[in-house]
Amino acid sequence: MAKMNAKVRALFENQGTVAMATASADGIPNVVPIGAKKVLDDETIVISNQFFGKTLANLRANPRVALTFWDAATHESYQIKGTVTIETSGEIFRQTAAWIDEIARARNIPLKSKGAVVLRITGIFTNAPGPDAGASIA
Repeated sequence: MAKMNAKVRALFENQGTVAMATASADGIPNVVPIGAKKVLDDETIVISNQFFGKTLANLRANPRVALTFWDAATHESYQIKGTVTIETSGEIFRQTAAWIDEIARARNIPLKSKGAVVLRITGIFTNAPGPDAGASIA
């Protein structure tokens, strides 16, 4: 497994929304914005599923994903690749559901977590423009 360094982790945690790419079993790509995300540790990210349709079908058929995120002001950008498991019971799911319930109450919006998508990081790459674009950093 690859580990996020402090710089990658800080940028990820400070982005309100990141993009997550999935692909169906036959390779049809899908990209969705992700706002309900949290770092569990330097090797693991959890994403809450509230509205996944095609994305959930893709995750079940092909558990490999990529996340990308960036800082528009500095042009710093990274891509995290990994494999996911979908948890609809157990401690990580319970913690994720409680976290989403807390957000829903605070914002007075109807959100409910249907599952915790647990991403185990397999690689991290720079996406910033320049000669090192696409280079593996973990």
